[in-house]
Amino acid sequence: MKRTGRVGPTGDGGAKRAHGASRAPKIIKERSRKIGLPPGTLVHIGEKSDREIRIRVLDYGRDRCEEKEIKGLQECFYFADTQVMSWIDVEGLHEVELIQQLGDCQGFNPLMLEDIVNTDQRPKLEDFDDYLYIVIKMLHELDNGGIAVEQVSLVVGANFVISFQEGLEGDAFGQVRERIRGGKGKIRTMGADFLAYALIDAVVDGYFGVLERVGERIEVLEEEVVAAPSPETVRRIHRLKREIIVLRKALWPLREVIGALERRESPLISEPVTIYLRDVYDHTIQAIDAVEAYRDLLAGLLDVYLSSLSNRMNEIMKFLTIIGTIFLPLTFIAGVYGMNFRNMPELNWQWGYFASLLLMVAVSLVMLLYFKRKKWL
Repeated sequence: MKRTGRVGPTGDGGAKRAHGASRAPKIIKERSRKIGLPPGTLVHIGEKSDREIRIRVLDYGRDRCEEKEIKGLQECFYFADTQVMSWIDVEGLHEVELIQQLGDCQGFNPLMLEDIVNTDQRPKLEDFDDYLYIVIKMLHELDNGGIAVEQVSLVVGANFVISFQEGLEGDAFGQVRERIRGGKGKIRTMGADFLAYALIDAVVDGYFGVLERVGERIEVLEEEVVAAPSPETVRRIHRLKREIIVLRKALWPLREVIGALERRESPLISEPVTIYLRDVYDHTIQAIDAVEAYRDLLAGLLDVYLSSLSNRMNEIMKFLTIIGTIFLPLTFIAGVYGMNFRNMPELNWQWGYFASLLLMVAVSLVMLLYFKRKKWL
């Protein structure tokens, strides 16, 4: 499996760099609205969106492919009684009534519907016998270099996959759509489990593009910390550390999800698909290793930053100490001859002023040569 080096282009071609303010991603989203509500109550938790929910349907088989977009549930999904594969992609979760109607139409478990509209779920896998429920996290790169995390829920049945996205602009599924439309690879000859694998693989491949950019930012910070650290450097380090925490939250549970799918704990996962799932599992481990390496680097950068500040302070204190040490005997000489006693013989000497200046210069030079010999300069 070839890893993509960058999140794909806009539109159907793949994920797009999302637009957003310069802020770190939230580690925990607000759940206060769910307090005290009975289980199965649908409450949307996540970023509000003004975009309408978009539902796209791809019906395909070995020799056919039909794609359409529906505006509502007046065309209730009919895949249960057909022999073709159906992929229903729902973009937008803020209209919980529509999600409720969809669940009632298909007889989905209300607890699963509750998890779909709660976008603060950790990646997980739940088996409901007739279908699987999978939660994964898809990454978007912001224009300011940050990361936006979007929850993607997959409902995998015998001959259908329903994907629920939060509705951020762009996604990582463009290449999967193109493979279905063009009949490329095995996707049109395989079942719903292979389609679920392809969607998960597209999301995992998108991690590597994001991780490459994070690595580049860390390299820039390393040079900056050594050469010219500043308070802004610390802020950027802490922002990156928050992003690494978000990446760890998305990747570590995903390893368990893919591992469970690979072990075929559900009859909905066929034997031929396990080898592909094993490949995705390897990619997930590689991404986790990269995240852990970056985490260690960022922790080391803070230590380097503090060491750099300490070294700079030591250099400044060393310079000031040398200056003070040189001026100490000069101050003594000036103080002695500044007492203005009447019986000081040097006060009436014609060359006394110039002699004292020469003495001061000589003392300064001797001390500088001594400091140089001791390698204090």
